[in-house]
Amino acid sequence: MFEGLFQPMHMLVVFGIALLVFGPKKLPELGKGLGESIRGFKSAMAAKEEGKPAPAKPHASTQNPPSED
Repeated sequence: MFEGLFQPMHMLVVFGIALLVFGPKKLPELGKGLGESIRGFKSAMAAKEEGKPAPAKPHASTQNPPSED
């Protein structure tokens, strides 16, 4: 049923649509965020398999709280 679902031509069409929707300046940022998410997920899974708690990475919005002047 799903034979040939991810053929090279399909991937080019998906990439072209993403380029049109997000623009050329936003795509590298999206790719970087996706890569960081995948790395974080893999490290959490590896830590879980070893029986260790997953390393906590603070969220970007909690790193620098706004100062009240």
